[in-house]
Amino acid sequence: MSDGMQNESAEKSTASGADERLKALEAESDIAADYLEELLDIADLDGDIDMDIDGDRAAVSIVGADLSNLVGENGKVLEALQELTRLAVYRETGERSRLMLDVSNYRANRKAELEKVGKKAVEDVQETGQPVRLDPMTPFERKVVHDVVAAAGLTSESEGEEPRRRVVVQPA
Repeated sequence: MSDGMQNESAEKSTASGADERLKALEAESDIAADYLEELLDIADLDGDIDMDIDGDRAAVSIVGADLSNLVGENGKVLEALQELTRLAVYRETGERSRLMLDVSNYRANRKAELEKVGKKAVEDVQETGQPVRLDPMTPFERKVVHDVVAAAGLTSESEGEEPRRRVVVQPA
């Protein structure tokens, strides 16, 4: 087989794998949406479900009138609901899901707040040369801060045990 034919075959294989992954993510979204629609019906809550693919994970959002009970204090109910939804996907697919759930834009708004916290921590570390320990955060929240720190060219690590795990931003 010539090099050109091998490259073409590899490209088709890669494209086929990407198509399969996209179909799997769309299936995750569909399963999650069905599960959440049933939950909304049981709870007698009005909400619209939006599905999307965000990078390498399925993203499902519930938007509507007053859905604050689905978010809970500091997003604790949302975290639990996301885990239950991931379990529903796992039950149907047999595959672990990294699905991200948002309710009433809570995560989107929280992400914006955390990006500010991360930028402030970076500024503090750059000014003082000392590590900065942030308050305990959920895995989602820590990931947002780690991404901001990495984009600024610094390093960060998580320390502690759940639910008191926190991000520590290190000097360069």
